[in-house]
Amino acid sequence: MRPADEPQGRDARERAFDAFYASSVSRLIGQLYAMTGDLAEAQDVVQEAFVRAWERWSELDMDSAPEAWVRKVAWRLAVSRWRRMRTALAFARRQGPPAAVPPPDPHHVLLVQALRRIPEAQRRAVVLHHLCDLTVDQVAAETDCPVGTVKARLSRGRTALARLLADTELDPRTTGFSEVRHG
Repeated sequence: MRPADEPQGRDARERAFDAFYASSVSRLIGQLYAMTGDLAEAQDVVQEAFVRAWERWSELDMDSAPEAWVRKVAWRLAVSRWRRMRTALAFARRQGPPAAVPPPDPHHVLLVQALRRIPEAQRRAVVLHHLCDLTVDQVAAETDCPVGTVKARLSRGRTALARLLADTELDPRTTGFSEVRHG
């Protein structure tokens, strides 16, 4: 067993790293902030560099400035992120502006608002059955519950939706929408 693997060695190693971290993290974040101009980015890359330092802690030479090593790794991480972002932006520019998306249909908005107000299990059964066109047996298989439970959830969900949609443009009593029936 190597000394670093022994409990005392591991504790000493952790204490040494904790002391290094505590004494240098703020300074390194400040330096990377000055270099990048973005505090959140500086915090992220410094934190990632410290993770990498911890993974290599036993290999780092304490006499050869581990703080410089962390700063160098953090800087390289920041540059790498910039390059990835620049590539992504260039790709997005080549794609052109996104296609115009029409606003949601008012009936769709009303239905979604009503669906959000019913219990999740009922909502899932109603959506799978009526919007995904699954049979009751398929809904039961997908939700991993008995057919009778699915039927009960559908019945309760439809009743709740009818109550929530009463006196709206989707009122089942006045719209003339016929209910879709699935096996």
